[in-house]
Amino acid sequence: MATLAPAPAAPPRKMLIRRAAPDRSQTLRHGFQLAFLALNVWIAVEFYLFVRYYETGGRSVWAGRPPGVEGWLPIASLMNLKVLLLTGNVPRLHPAGLFLLIAFLAMSWIFRKSFCGWLCPVGTISEYLWCFGRRAFRRNFRLPRRLDIALRSLKYILLGLFLYAVGSMSAAAIGAFLGGPYGIVDDVKMLNFFRFLGATGGIVVGLLVMASVFVQNFWCRYLCPYGALMGFASLASPLAIRRDTSLCIDCGKCAKACPSALPVDQLIQIRSAECTGCLQCVAVCPAAGALVMAAPGRKRVPAWVMAAGTAAVFLGLCGFAQWTGHWATDLPARIYFELIPHANEFMHP
Repeated sequence: MATLAPAPAAPPRKMLIRRAAPDRSQTLRHGFQLAFLALNVWIAVEFYLFVRYYETGGRSVWAGRPPGVEGWLPIASLMNLKVLLLTGNVPRLHPAGLFLLIAFLAMSWIFRKSFCGWLCPVGTISEYLWCFGRRAFRRNFRLPRRLDIALRSLKYILLGLFLYAVGSMSAAAIGAFLGGPYGIVDDVKMLNFFRFLGATGGIVVGLLVMASVFVQNFWCRYLCPYGALMGFASLASPLAIRRDTSLCIDCGKCAKACPSALPVDQLIQIRSAECTGCLQCVAVCPAAGALVMAAPGRKRVPAWVMAAGTAAVFLGLCGFAQWTGHWATDLPARIYFELIPHANEFMHP
């Protein structure tokens, strides 16, 4: 008579060793996000007043052009980066955007795409939208895996198109483009797009907002080519989220908390271009030492080091640009009086 084989024994349950102190990383990160968002709001107000002054022929309140607005001109910044690499010279127009791009790439390379997770104002708004959606509807939605992968490719396709367009231009062609009427007022055209938002633009923005309420980081995850560029830089980062399997209790909280939907609970380390270094997975982990941001040699990198390093890169490069005289775009007022009132008339050459 055949005998039944004994059932395999269940793996022993791991003992939970709780943290000695609560995790404060998200409080620190949210503080950085809000501070950078406030900075961008100030830049937007200052730039609006600058534009209105020249639109009204000098009859409104005067305001100087804030160089930080060039951080919202990623294509022009990529063009200037190419000019810098080809010629060794910092372009005269939109130099602040060039140094901001270098700063964002550097912090993403060193600190794991931290620009997206710690500073980007669009990412901050996106995060608050999906948090609102979770509170209002008690959940966010994750798209089916095949659709998710297909949509994620869109931002890389867009990035590829932009890189191809910039890569096909010579340094002379870039100089002629940025020095022409369209290039000089491209920041004004960007502002006017939102000031005079048409029905089609309003519908698109509304759909993006709604999608961001229901799907975590919809814009960042599927459509942002700037985030895709930062993701490529982060692939060479010396830092990575590491999971210690001997301490992990396999609760799965880290994977549920990850806004990029990465399988943190199944991997030893996270080196994906989708990881923003936000530390949300680390913050929810209940087991001491099971999940950390680590440097080579498994040395733990605390949140304050991420914050201080990101701030140092940002302030250091911006300060260097100002110190060397490569920060503000210095054009005569008569050019702005001539071009800004007619900004929407200039078409891409």
